[in-house]
Amino acid sequence: MNELQTTVRVWDLPTRAFHWLLATSVLASISSAWIGGNAMVWHFRLGYVAFTLLAFRLVWGLVGGHWSRFANFIYAPASIVRYLRGQSRADEHHEVGHNPLGAFSVFGVLALLALQVGTGLFADDEISNTGPLIKFVSGETSLALTKWHKGWGQWLIIALIVLHVAAVLYYLLAKKRNLVKPMVTGDKQLVAPAPHAVDSTRSRTLAVLLLAACAGLVGWVVNLGG
Repeated sequence: MNELQTTVRVWDLPTRAFHWLLATSVLASISSAWIGGNAMVWHFRLGYVAFTLLAFRLVWGLVGGHWSRFANFIYAPASIVRYLRGQSRADEHHEVGHNPLGAFSVFGVLALLALQVGTGLFADDEISNTGPLIKFVSGETSLALTKWHKGWGQWLIIALIVLHVAAVLYYLLAKKRNLVKPMVTGDKQLVAPAPHAVDSTRSRTLAVLLLAACAGLVGWVVNLGG
């Protein structure tokens, strides 16, 4: 007999929009870097978009919907051990939002992208493109940051993208759990009760205002080197 399921709003619209916009900007940014030439203009623009989105996610991780808040997927060591042993408690809701392994992935991606954006602000390809804040560092430092940006930084991001896609496919094929659909619709079908994420007109309006403020902040930072 099938257990009665209920629909729970897990991912609010701002979180979903952030996810897909960031994914698009990162993939397009990598592509524009490989193309080079005139496409580098877009590489910088996409970098600023990613910068804005990351700043927004940092704030939204404090005030956003329940499952988007960092406090709700920073797990204690004991909780992580229980998850790995398959002994999660019902009140831990490991399978609702980000489970402990997913949480590591999220924080890793955000940190690496922040580092990639940061190094790009000071980069110099020694041809015709320089980051907007290059005047604040020495030539030696700029070249070192550029080396990371074009080398390890880029390839680590690509590796994480591949791992992310592989994990999504694993859950879909092996565990019969579609992780993509909730990130599109926002909802999950759950048996056990779980808190709903607030996703109201008011919260969405707040997200738009925060995004605009983050865009203004990024514009100010970028223009510091002007």
